[in-house]
Amino acid sequence: MSAARVTLEPGGRTFAVGPGETILDAALRAGLALPHGCRDGACGSCRLRLLAGRVRYPAGTPPALADAAGEVIACQAVPEGEVVLAAPEPPAEAPRRMPVRVERMERLAPDVMGLWLRPPMGAPLRHRAGQYLDVLLPGGRRRGFSIANAPGTALIELHVRHRAGGAFTEHVFTAMRPKELLRIEAPLGGFHLREGGGRPVLMVAGGTGFAPLKAMIEHALATGLEAPVTLYWGARDRAGLYLHGLAEGWARAHPGRIRYVPVLSEPRPEDAWAGRTGLVHEAVLADHADLSGFDVYVAGPPAMVRAARAAFLARGLPAERLFHDSFEPAADARPAAAAP
Repeated sequence: MSAARVTLEPGGRTFAVGPGETILDAALRAGLALPHGCRDGACGSCRLRLLAGRVRYPAGTPPALADAAGEVIACQAVPEGEVVLAAPEPPAEAPRRMPVRVERMERLAPDVMGLWLRPPMGAPLRHRAGQYLDVLLPGGRRRGFSIANAPGTALIELHVRHRAGGAFTEHVFTAMRPKELLRIEAPLGGFHLREGGGRPVLMVAGGTGFAPLKAMIEHALATGLEAPVTLYWGARDRAGLYLHGLAEGWARAHPGRIRYVPVLSEPRPEDAWAGRTGLVHEAVLADHADLSGFDVYVAGPPAMVRAARAAFLARGLPAERLFHDSFEPAADARPAAAAP
């Protein structure tokens, strides 16, 4: 068997892969910041299109591969010989590690905390709208959060959902105070707003999946992008739409450019909810029989992202115009691979 080597197209970037090493681990070791999330094969954030060659999955077929014909899940795939993959475009700025100070905290919902972080003076974060960062924890652990603000702002905004027993989120909700110092690595990920397509845009958020879409919408408004955007935001109950008023304000201020469709799956009696109910991706399907003319961005829990992907492709959405960010909660307690 020939030595394992991966080529990323376009651009022809190549890197060697050691015996039994996954494509993602080898790429990170080579200094290539491929998008990734859970590292368990569940979220699909590291999904890449297979152009040539073969891969195997020593730990078994990853869950995210179920609806990914012709693609590989890089965090689990081990190449057999020469492999060619279609990779996302390189990030606008290479990831870097930096200290940040907690400038402000605000409880956005009973289980969602807003954090505003200040980078070092003279070293602002430059990112694309929709990317994420990793908070670096002791023992090599890290926790990823989408950046909720548009590029060009002084502070970094995060929306942190509380998860019982979480290595970082328990601290945020019980002990963190303003002025605390954190270490982060950013920007990360290939989920970002594509500009210049001209097609109408559908954005579909589940829970705190609203965060990266908020950054995209604010960036689109700030830069004058003309493509109309419809935001579907799904939550269990009214409290889960933790910035509902902000989204309503976008729609009021920009009629014809921004439309907002909130959807609750289990509204409480006290919510007195008169809006849409059910699953958020099903609301999209109810409104659009044909998705072939759209660009679609989906962010939220893995199960939601997988269901939306399968359903939207079946409605005619070209795979290359579906962009997604799958939030994998188990990452809170998972050790990360050594940084390149």
